[in-house]
Amino acid sequence: MENLIAKLSEQKGITLRQNAPMREYTTFQIGGPARLLIEPESVDALVSCYRILTENAVVPLVIGAGSNLLVSDKGIPGVVIRLAKSMSRIEIDGEYITAEAGVSLARLATEALSAGLSGLEFAGGIPGSLGGAVFMNAGAYGGEMKDVIVETTYLSKDGTVATVSGEEHAFGYRHSFFSEKGGIVLSARMKLTPKNPEEIRATMKELSTRRRDKQPLNFPSAGSFFKRPEGHFAGKLIEDAGLKGTTFGGAQISEKHAGFVINTGGATAKDVCLLMDFVTEKVQTLYGVTLEPEVRMLGDFSDILQ
Repeated sequence: MENLIAKLSEQKGITLRQNAPMREYTTFQIGGPARLLIEPESVDALVSCYRILTENAVVPLVIGAGSNLLVSDKGIPGVVIRLAKSMSRIEIDGEYITAEAGVSLARLATEALSAGLSGLEFAGGIPGSLGGAVFMNAGAYGGEMKDVIVETTYLSKDGTVATVSGEEHAFGYRHSFFSEKGGIVLSARMKLTPKNPEEIRATMKELSTRRRDKQPLNFPSAGSFFKRPEGHFAGKLIEDAGLKGTTFGGAQISEKHAGFVINTGGATAKDVCLLMDFVTEKVQTLYGVTLEPEVRMLGDFSDILQ
């Protein structure tokens, strides 16, 4: 690893941090240290960095703004590439917006509003970046990334830059070409619809109010914790099971919205996993429905999950 770090240190346009506490880089505020965290400032820097890693047989984990993630208390023994804040250029051309993977969804929605373009109102309150949103086909309040994405440029596993367009994205519920095949999202092109900015603003304000009223935004979380089971809603099943407020250590099923696991203070990944297992077993026993986590679990959980 020391030789690799030395090589990477010679590269321009990247920031390196050793033993980076991942709790500082996730919205859950949970997670042990990553052996090496890399933040590239541009697509070119990312490509150069990735090629050095692959030449040294290192497969990095890639994150964005750190939402929808649960990192192990043991941390990540390898390399993490973080695409957030940097790699955040936006270009608007008529009805199209092209943006780099590190752009926050909140900023993207605001830029669309300023341009009088509708289609991203749903994304304004999602605490993530564009790359992660494309990766998992993020969605809320009836909208999904698949509704607007027309083309995505990505870095393939072999280090070449390629594109997918249209149906090649294979978008599904929390699924995409990238979650199935791999690759690092570099940028995406979106087609939106011209609309009166005041109407767009009104919709965004309404959705923001609904989020504040229904979601526990005053606590760290990873967003909706469980996937939506076919024919059901995870939050309703959990609430009907009487599990609101159930707590393991610093992890709790939100009393405001049962679909959220929150960090009430000092929660560990182990706390979250124990709570997840307890809730999953209860719902399975009562309703015969198997809940699956929507969050990506990064690192070693072998001593917790059986």
